[in-house]
Amino acid sequence: MVVKKGDMGLAIGKGGSNINKVKKMIKKDIEVVEHSPDPKEFIENLFRPANVKSVELLTSNDKLCAYVKVLAKHKGIAIGKNGERIKRVKLLVKRDQGIDNVIIK
Repeated sequence: MVVKKGDMGLAIGKGGSNINKVKKMIKKDIEVVEHSPDPKEFIENLFRPANVKSVELLTSNDKLCAYVKVLAKHKGIAIGKNGERIKRVKLLVKRDQGIDNVIIK
């Protein structure tokens, strides 16, 4: 779930009450991410809790790519179990920022 910048507390609710209500309604786990109009900041938010060193946006073959450097010990967190986190990041940045690919270094 992507929320407006500054509305993270409202989305979570006191003691996680809002998140728990939505979880029960849709019967799925939910991850809350804070939106940002800056693509680099948005990508950093998507990869949390992994420590992102830098985000570099480059254009190649008329496609916009984001190269993300993370700490070596946080690569597993950035990729996620079975690659689920990186798939979700790619989907959200494509939809929201128009970035075609995200590559972890």
